Amino acid sequence: MEQNTNNLEKNPPRLHTASRTHLQTERIITGFAPGKWLESYKMLRTRCLQIMDANQWNTLAITSPNEDSGNSLTTTNLAISIAMEFNRSVLLIDANFQNPGICNLLNIKTKSGLSDYLTHNTPIDELLVNIEVDDITILPAGNAILNSAELLRSPKMLTLITELKNKDPNRIIIFDLPPLLSQDDTLGFIPAVDCILLVVDEGHTKIEELKQSAALLKDINVLGTILNKATANKIQYQIN
Repeated sequence: MEQNTNNLEKNPPRLHTASRTHLQTERIITGFAPGKWLESYKMLRTRCLQIMDANQWNTLAITSPNEDSGNSLTTTNLAISIAMEFNRSVLLIDANFQNPGICNLLNIKTKSGLSDYLTHNTPIDELLVNIEVDDITILPAGNAILNSAELLRSPKMLTLITELKNKDPNRIIIFDLPPLLSQDDTLGFIPAVDCILLVVDEGHTKIEELKQSAALLKDINVLGTILNKATANKIQYQIN
């Protein structure tokens, strides 16, 4: 019998903490004082929420054309920014089974996560964790699985997304996904979510890779692109 997510918070999520030094080392916004870099995430949050609210969307996937573009960092900081908004909550799901990054960024000490739900029917409420930011819950990726592409587009995963979407319309569900051009996981999964953001690494992502990504995403609701590692020492973005 598959786990029903109606009791998503049946058991309180475990609390994981990170030192200010760790957060600063990993460039997580809660480790820093207000500044232009942090403000850019808040502006990105506002533009994303405006478009999502206008379309009644509450699921967002974030990916990049290639590896090492800062995808997980951008996803995490945006999720935290949204959780800081009044009357908003966020469920951040690490769906990068081959190279998960969110746990390391937030100092979450667990090996269990979404993969355990998909492969072993572990109840979702046993896998959730909290950090020291109100209104955000994390679902880690869990152990690596070989058939991750198949599981991400499986009926069980699609049912989970539907149940999570319907549970709380005010909650934004954000998925951190693998690079678009290097793994089949993302391309097969993104039709299940409302919209996506594409993270581009300044000086690393090639124009041809952007063209390939655009072609693959032509039928997907793309909110825009985020220029990460920008020389202006802040993220830059173009939201449609």
